[in-house]
Amino acid sequence: MASVYHLAVLPSLLLLFSLSLPNPCAATTRKLSALVEQQPLVLKYHNGPLLQGNVTVNLVWYGKFSPVQKSVIVDFLDSLSSAKTPPPSVFSWWKTTGSYKGGPRSVVVGNQVLDENYPMGKSLKIPQIIALASKAGVKNNAVNVVLTSADVTVEGFCMSRCGTHGVGQSEKSKFAYAWVGNSVSQCPGQCAWPFHQPIYGPQTPPLVSPNADVGVDGMIINLATVLAGTVTNPFNNGYFQGTSSAPLEAVSACTGIFGKGAYPGYPGVLLVDKTTGASYNAFGANRRKYLLPAMWDPKTSACKTLV
Repeated sequence: MASVYHLAVLPSLLLLFSLSLPNPCAATTRKLSALVEQQPLVLKYHNGPLLQGNVTVNLVWYGKFSPVQKSVIVDFLDSLSSAKTPPPSVFSWWKTTGSYKGGPRSVVVGNQVLDENYPMGKSLKIPQIIALASKAGVKNNAVNVVLTSADVTVEGFCMSRCGTHGVGQSEKSKFAYAWVGNSVSQCPGQCAWPFHQPIYGPQTPPLVSPNADVGVDGMIINLATVLAGTVTNPFNNGYFQGTSSAPLEAVSACTGIFGKGAYPGYPGVLLVDKTTGASYNAFGANRRKYLLPAMWDPKTSACKTLV
């Protein structure tokens, strides 16, 4: 199967705390004197097609996920179009994608494929991820998302990414795919931060995860990142800054920012559940609480937070 893909830049602690790769959006939140004025963050539109209107998200569950873990993720996806959820909501977070060319986008969960017996083994490369994604069917205006369990390693996982999205090619047409892995047993300090002690940088105490599952709540952050990147840059010629092979996209441009006042190593001011002590910034379907990263808003050319 021929394929073309690019890698999404996700909330990696390598990015959060590296002096050689400063976060352009996080830097603007810190009131420090500087000799050089910060340039505004602008995601240029490259005139390619976007996913818009009613977007179907198909899921391929690779490995073993508990019913509770599946429900947390599916509830998050349902929340993207749940307008009746009180603010601050997952729905209001997703509405920012409507400011990109093409207007409002709604999400519906489509096909779900269960691959619990590891037919391709427990160590996957990107071409295998694309092959798994194709199992969900190829349709227009859809994203096929592969979710890998905690005991599955994926090429580049933890080393350079916590998830990715790109373009797969079937016999008849190309399709948008995404992948996110559960990092809890491999690199939670990198891919599930701020719910785990960070690998690099300031050793601030980890936050309590809102769904009592560090791995899955980390997956929600990364799933939010790749989904926003997919609908606004599905075929490498949508909205991004930098090169198409390593772009800053709708959410990856705002890495590490979850609430107001965020800076590298500090996620910002968040809401805290008085009973559990869990940190969150969005309400979702079925009374769920989630922590979602900031998203770049084309109307203001700035990273927008919910709280």
